[in-house]
Amino acid sequence: MLGAGAVGAYYGGQLARAGHDVSFLARGPNLDALRARGVEIRTPGGVFRAPVAASDRIDDLAPADCAILAVKSYSLDEIAPVVRTVAEQGSAILPFLNGIETAERLVEHGVPGAALLGGLTQISVVRAEPGVVEQRSPFQIVVLGELDGSATSRVAGICAAFAEAGVDARVSLEIRLDLWRKFDFIVTLAAACGLARLPVGELRDDRLGRRLLERAAREVVEVARARGVIFPTDEVARVMALVDSLPAPMKPSFLVDLESGGPTELDILSGAVSRFAEQLGIATPVHDTAALVLRSR
Repeated sequence: MLGAGAVGAYYGGQLARAGHDVSFLARGPNLDALRARGVEIRTPGGVFRAPVAASDRIDDLAPADCAILAVKSYSLDEIAPVVRTVAEQGSAILPFLNGIETAERLVEHGVPGAALLGGLTQISVVRAEPGVVEQRSPFQIVVLGELDGSATSRVAGICAAFAEAGVDARVSLEIRLDLWRKFDFIVTLAAACGLARLPVGELRDDRLGRRLLERAAREVVEVARARGVIFPTDEVARVMALVDSLPAPMKPSFLVDLESGGPTELDILSGAVSRFAEQLGIATPVHDTAALVLRSR
């Protein structure tokens, strides 16, 4: 596990409990907690702890069949040399990052393209304290696949490991499309909730707020199609249905980061949509505005 934040610790703990040999690259208080007592997972069904290996030096960790990359996108450049080392040791690299440029950015850092998989997760999980995470959603979904759309034994094996750990996991032969579909959803929420500084419920129940959400989703679809992504005709309706299914008080992680004053993933969310649109000659006023206004706060 390259990263011991909420997502990394959660899935690392679940895999370890299922009997897999799991090690963490971590640092600071997280590292101390993992070494002292393993990882603690709090779920709606109970609490458990799982022992894991942990170090802040990749050389201390044994080679792995799969390395799950679970850091924020703004930390990708920092961890890329480690990812390259792990890939060159023979590990498949499964990123669980937001955005749709992760593979390209890693290749630019020298990570062998053949080592890279496409992956995404849908879960609400937070770090309660170092080494302790809480699952707040009733679902834990993982989708992964080869970036070229082929079916391989390594993807099947990794998917089986997640399934053994109780995760709703599936192999996708269209992982690039799946990544764009998740991207459309999260960037729509991030831009609209970020601009309005409102949780999901208040925004979607307001006439102008709902219009903002729909326009943000439509802009992503137009950009994606211009880049050759074959979106279904009902994509905007799908995104809005997902928005309507969310608890009213929910805030996207982007808004939480924005309100805390910490770093955000703006550059790989609305910033990416705006950048792609400029290259393609497409108008994306919602995401252009978000990329400007939320950058300057």
